[in-house]
Amino acid sequence: MTDMEFEGQREGEEVELVFRRHILTAWRGLFGLVLMGVIGLIPMLIWRDSQELFFLWLAFLAVGLVYALNVYMKWYFSYFLVTNQRIREVKQQGFFRKEVIDLGLDKILTIKYKTGILGGIFGYGTLTLQTPLSGGAGEMVITMVRKPQKIYNLLQDLASKVEG
Repeated sequence: MTDMEFEGQREGEEVELVFRRHILTAWRGLFGLVLMGVIGLIPMLIWRDSQELFFLWLAFLAVGLVYALNVYMKWYFSYFLVTNQRIREVKQQGFFRKEVIDLGLDKILTIKYKTGILGGIFGYGTLTLQTPLSGGAGEMVITMVRKPQKIYNLLQDLASKVEG
């Protein structure tokens, strides 16, 4: 489908889709920024005569901003890459730590997706891929995915091609 290349790409492997979780999964960053701003305002409201407390508020706001940028960076650099042979999850866990999980499409037993009330309205849901493991079935659960039915249909098509 595309000519994209990535580290570890095999010969004959084509990238079908790259997606990430919904931006709403990064809500903690915005919450942390607002919380630090409010905490920094409390001394200014108690001691109204002190001009130096403005710099304290700016310091709290800067800490909140660094936290928000860290959460956004983790969201932005974490993604799912679907090829004609496998699905790869790349999860950024910090500035220098990354976790990569590959799941061969031939290992997928079942694929399902679900949306809730808000997910149906805003177009996001959860994908679940069940795989065989010794002693039972394992699952790869991908939450807060935009357009889960589109990804579900693509994965179903790719998995059936690998089987057949």
